[in-house]
Amino acid sequence: MEPSPVRRHPWPALLVQERPRPRRVREHPGAWRLAVATVCLGAFMGQLDASIVTLAYPSLGAGFGASPAAVEWVSLVYLLVLAALLVPVGRLADARGRKLCYLYGFAVFTAGSAACGLAPSLPSLIAFRAVQAVGAAMLQANSVALVTTSAPRERMRSALGMQAAAQALGLALGPTVGGALVGTAGWRWVFGINVPVGVAALAAGHYLLPRTRNRTGAAAPGRGRSDPAGLLLMAAATTCALLGLSAASGLGLPGWAVASLFVLAAAAGWGFAARQRRAADPLVDPAVLRGRAVPLGLAGALCGYLVLFGPLVLVPAVLDGHGETALTAGLVLTALPAGFALAAVGADRVLPRGLGDRGRCLLGAAAAAAALAGLLAAPPTAARLAPLLALLGVGLGVFTPANNSAVMRAVPARAAAAGGGLVSMARGLGTALGVAVVTLALHLAPDGAAGFRWAVSVLLAAAAGAAATAAYGAGRRPAG
Repeated sequence: MEPSPVRRHPWPALLVQERPRPRRVREHPGAWRLAVATVCLGAFMGQLDASIVTLAYPSLGAGFGASPAAVEWVSLVYLLVLAALLVPVGRLADARGRKLCYLYGFAVFTAGSAACGLAPSLPSLIAFRAVQAVGAAMLQANSVALVTTSAPRERMRSALGMQAAAQALGLALGPTVGGALVGTAGWRWVFGINVPVGVAALAAGHYLLPRTRNRTGAAAPGRGRSDPAGLLLMAAATTCALLGLSAASGLGLPGWAVASLFVLAAAAGWGFAARQRRAADPLVDPAVLRGRAVPLGLAGALCGYLVLFGPLVLVPAVLDGHGETALTAGLVLTALPAGFALAAVGADRVLPRGLGDRGRCLLGAAAAAAALAGLLAAPPTAARLAPLLALLGVGLGVFTPANNSAVMRAVPARAAAAGGGLVSMARGLGTALGVAVVTLALHLAPDGAAGFRWAVSVLLAAAAGAAATAAYGAGRRPAG
């Protein structure tokens, strides 16, 4: 018999409809692993970009004749746009298709990276970073949902561990790759390196990612519509909070302006919560936050990423004060993401199978807290920091995949991308808070040793918060 003719789709349909994978990919026993590997490529790319850009700050300041406070906006605008868009983009993807949104994310992120590498001025670079953040939001809001819908349920935690390991690998390689690129090819290649990786990931996603809209059916009436008031309130809350922390960390704003930013953040946050309770089609589906499993899990994710990213600021500053080189600081700091990646990938092989998400969260948070307590007790030398940072990474590598798995198990299947967007938003806010609170502690304590102790104490409190969320939230079913 002749094979049935291939149905050709007009170009407009190709741009707005998800395409199925080739049959031989779809029926392959390892198809879910190929899909997870594609998502891991995006996770690696996002974290590599997050850690690599900071290495270009001195070159950007010298090249554009800009102050450090102005150059900081290269990262700040990225975090602000990302945090504001993660939830609405995830919600849109639930209605229109997660694969489609993810592929568009690769395209926008890659185009934004190319534009950043060609930027003629600092203001244009900041604007292109905002474009890049739009693409990153489309990637991050869908990554967790794509992993959980691609992997078999019994392999979900392992698949999320692979994704977390890819993030940690990107984070670990960022300083080394960034330093090499800035020192040889120049700062523009810090952004240019994303272009070939993005093109390859776009092609892989087209052929290896499954369609997702048909898994949950057509969107319910009203789903996918925007909630502009909710979006503006959420963006205002996150923007004012991050600006307030940055201003308190040494941006030079008067005290009344810093206090006003925090008041505005609190008011916008309250307004956002009130809006979600009243809106006919809220930005955050109330079903996602029903019960305490998801809200506490999101709080745990924020605490975990705060603890993970805080040392990225703390360790180089402390070792520089002890006369160590930047290379030494980079090598010591690598112990943290290396331990994270090792635990995220290997925890399922080492820990008992009967130990559920809640037990793993408690175990990981306890290990992280023990490592931070050791940092408080030990002098901050390179030889003492490295093993304690490795233990901290291992603890967080056990905690994070189990916590994310607990959150996604509690989220209704029809809202998987919105739930994934909330997890990614918690990660983004935790990242920003980790950098901000450590910078604030170092700024408020002129004595290096005192600043180190204050910063570690804040991280220890966050680790205790992560343990508390695990004790009361992880592994519990949503109400109703």
